Amino acid sequence: MSAAPGTDRTAAPPAPADLARLQRRTSAVLIASQVLGGLGVPISIALAPVLATEVSGTEALSGLASTASVIGTALISLPLAALMTARGRRPGLVLAYAIGAAGAALVVLAATVRSLPLLLLGMAAFGAASSANLQARFAAADLAAADRRARAISVVVWASTIGAVLGPNLSAPASRSFAGTSIPQTAGPFVWAAAVFLLTGALIAVLLRPDPLLTARALAGPEAQTREGRSLRAGFAAVKASPRARLALVTVTVSHTTMVSIMIMTPMDLGHHGAGLELIGLVISGHIAGMFAFSPAMGFLADRLGRLSVIGLAAGLLSVAALLAGTAGPSHGQSALGLFLLGLGWSAGMVSGSALLTDSVPQPARAAVQGLSDLTMNAAAGLGGAAAGLVMARASYGWLNAIGAGLLLPMAALALFTARRHPAQAAGSGVPSGSASGPSAGAAPSKDVSS
Repeated sequence: MSAAPGTDRTAAPPAPADLARLQRRTSAVLIASQVLGGLGVPISIALAPVLATEVSGTEALSGLASTASVIGTALISLPLAALMTARGRRPGLVLAYAIGAAGAALVVLAATVRSLPLLLLGMAAFGAASSANLQARFAAADLAAADRRARAISVVVWASTIGAVLGPNLSAPASRSFAGTSIPQTAGPFVWAAAVFLLTGALIAVLLRPDPLLTARALAGPEAQTREGRSLRAGFAAVKASPRARLALVTVTVSHTTMVSIMIMTPMDLGHHGAGLELIGLVISGHIAGMFAFSPAMGFLADRLGRLSVIGLAAGLLSVAALLAGTAGPSHGQSALGLFLLGLGWSAGMVSGSALLTDSVPQPARAAVQGLSDLTMNAAAGLGGAAAGLVMARASYGWLNAIGAGLLLPMAALALFTARRHPAQAAGSGVPSGSASGPSAGAAPSKDVSS
């Protein structure tokens, strides 16, 4: 039987008894993909500046490799969102990991032939894997009940902890594994990353069935099946029409930009105050723990206290972090505490902002809006990272933290304004009155679809 014009060919929506099982299965697959995909990125990115120096012959260009990866992550966000909007989560995630694997292979080729342009092109494509890792958090929310949506997102974010911790430690053995071959040892981790990305894509292609986004549309009813309202243009319109969606977009963008801008300059400041590489590594490890390890707690708070309350918590944590880090000077313990709180504030902003964004737009436009969010977040962070070096060179690390804290003022003001206009939403799960409590707007209420 052919589908009606303007609709997708999707399976009938599952029965309520099957929906909880499907959500658990979807979450398990996404967690596994995050562990693998999250391993592939840091295993290579740690050596990207070293590789760029070897290929270019100068340390002055060492930062271009990481910058190219950030740009690639941002540029792939909208095309990836367009594909997911049209075809579902699975094809988009599989393609992103495939592009990431191809990018890693290009990096290896560039290292072999000593070509900087090819290296930068490969790093840009490599960034597609990071985009897939980011989009996975939204896939976890597709089938989650509204009052458990932040927790569903936070568990997938938490799974990134494993890769973030193990990845850099595997860089050395990955390099040594190609000793005596024609592949430069600094490019060895990218060979491993390509294999990891291909494995992750295969895992999603085989196991992420049925597609969570298409299933959510089926649950939302016939109005969500039509292609009208699912374009990128409709995504822009949905954000423009919703003050809460604009707050969510500002939250994830500002939280990420503030975190990245301060974090990337912290090792330099610690070095200026006599810290060795081992101490710097410990401080950054504590920061990463703050980012990922406590995300389930942030998801629980966002579901129980409300999205706006946790956005306020994010603004407070990031502000205190900037104060502590910016005034630490030779006090390495204060720097470590500041960086830990910086990661914790990022986690609060990312989880609550992502959940609020999903809550605040119609189901058909969600994938497009989520892609817009990742584009904005990564583009702003790329600019912030580039500007951070200039601020450090012309002013100081203290001024960099002061500017980072200043970025939080519009976010905090917008959150306060929204909370005053919608006090009931600030105290609850953040879902507007009249919204469905199920996995998508228009779905029948579900008792529990994510336990």
